Amino acid sequence: MRYKVVPHDPDWKLQHAHEAELIASALNVMVAKVHHIGSTAIPNIAAKPIIDILMEVDDLNDLDSRSQAMERLGYEVMGEFGIPGRRYFRKNDATGIRTHQIHAFEAGSAGAVRHLAFRDYMIAHPADAQAYGALKEQLARLHPDDFEAYMAGKDAFIREHEARAIAWSRER
Repeated sequence: MRYKVVPHDPDWKLQHAHEAELIASALNVMVAKVHHIGSTAIPNIAAKPIIDILMEVDDLNDLDSRSQAMERLGYEVMGEFGIPGRRYFRKNDATGIRTHQIHAFEAGSAGAVRHLAFRDYMIAHPADAQAYGALKEQLARLHPDDFEAYMAGKDAFIREHEARAIAWSRER
């Protein structure tokens, strides 16, 4: 599978807002918050053009019971998909290219806090964000057809900066 890392697109914010409205409408009042996360939420850095969404819900079991609503929006329901306490959904366009992915956690859970802290830290620390974008561009060039190698190449950076982000968010 070939994937790409592209320069920041200001339209990503609008794409997230549109999708967040659809999700909130489909799931009604059970969604506490719908956040834009991931690299497309960090201004001026390169990213895979996939809108990452963090959905905070009051009850994951309630979300599970509404899987059909997510399917009607075009999402594939993936369950925990390797991360306990998360529900994962992914959406592709008509050509099979991934456009959106949702990570749903219970509101205030460690998973939700971690994702939001990383995003906020990167926005507040543009030099670190630029380094992250440059790393992703380099890894995409080195491993254009090996997504696992691309992800593994980001792991140390993410772990280090995620720890910084969590400490930073606690100090604020």
